[in-house]
Amino acid sequence: MAISGMLTTTTIHRTTMFKVPDPENQKKLVEAYRVLESEQQKNGKAYILRLSAGIAQEDPRSKGYTVVAETEFSSLEDMKYYDTECAAHGALKKKASTLGITEPPLIIYFENQNH
Repeated sequence: MAISGMLTTTTIHRTTMFKVPDPENQKKLVEAYRVLESEQQKNGKAYILRLSAGIAQEDPRSKGYTVVAETEFSSLEDMKYYDTECAAHGALKKKASTLGITEPPLIIYFENQNH
């Protein structure tokens, strides 16, 4: 799509937040995201445009969330693949289930339009 002679690129930005009380398990979850980043593939190619994960800074506004991951996808279809078919994401979810997460993660996403 062109707007005033410029191309518009739409991407999906997703933020996932976890409540992981144990600092050692927080580190393990961040490391699991590093593994995911290196192993993720769709049709034999990396498909996640950007992945960043880290331990949240202590702050009352964090509401108990301790680990945050941000992912960027080129389409909603790629994000749905990530949720339902990506073997590397499946491995991350399996690892996360062993780390004492106190409730399901908070996941939000939006469509970003860069002009």
